[in-house]
Amino acid sequence: MNKPGKPKVAEMGGICVVLGFVLGMLVYICLMTFYLHNPKYIDILAVLCTVLMTCIIGMLDDLLGWKKGLRQWQKPIFTLFAALPMMVVNSGHSTMNLPIVGTIDWGILYPLLIIPIGIVGASNAYNLLGGYNGLEAGMGVIILLVLGYVGLQNGKSDASVLALVMVGALLAFLYFNWYPAKVFPGDTLTYSVGALVACVAILGDMEKIAILLFIPYAIDFILPMRKGLNVEAFAKVNDDGSLEQPYDKIYDTTHLAIAVLRNIKRKVYERDVVEFVYLIEIAMVGLAWIAYLRENSIA
Repeated sequence: MNKPGKPKVAEMGGICVVLGFVLGMLVYICLMTFYLHNPKYIDILAVLCTVLMTCIIGMLDDLLGWKKGLRQWQKPIFTLFAALPMMVVNSGHSTMNLPIVGTIDWGILYPLLIIPIGIVGASNAYNLLGGYNGLEAGMGVIILLVLGYVGLQNGKSDASVLALVMVGALLAFLYFNWYPAKVFPGDTLTYSVGALVACVAILGDMEKIAILLFIPYAIDFILPMRKGLNVEAFAKVNDDGSLEQPYDKIYDTTHLAIAVLRNIKRKVYERDVVEFVYLIEIAMVGLAWIAYLRENSIA
């Protein structure tokens, strides 16, 4: 969509990523069971169920076709069912330390309310910011690297392994998805990775960090609301492959990137937009890291 001639490219590449992730986690479970004799993986199996369910939802949306897939109101309902595995095993901890409010113990409301809101919100939000070669996979690498590292620091090994195994699968996919992409991720990848981010945050007690890392996705939800969500992230493509804003106003984070970059350099290309959004996310990483250090220093 962002290239002259609009060349056809294979989609649904997220299937390979999810299969690679599942295989990696099964190897981890095998090592834990037969070599470390520590077969405690109920939470991990619940995460795998959630990721696979969201993968199926994404596949359904991809197979039905772009603009012909699931309706906007159907996606949160379907992804709500994907939250059930994490809910029934009561993953995570009900106590959360929130800004201003302080420490809150949600009790039974945590599995019944917080977990489904987190998984539904993350899986659908992660699907919003995309449409450019390498954007979806690269953002997943950044977010999950941070959560994986923080999980290691806090002794949350299961959460950390889940995050880092997906990072490995995403890096392998990114090699083929980088500009010019040979394969697209599709909703198969975006729903799965978004749901995994929520699951990792829940298992690792990293909800606050995950929220900060998802600020670009919140912005990407707010901007198109000014036009009733009836906008597309794709740019207007010139003959030389450079990009222009598709609308007279900014309705997407990628549109914001184009507008800012046009003031810095003469021509803006797809890779420039992706790298700019990466920088925004890295800034969020810095903000999340400051919050993490401050919280631990207080503790």
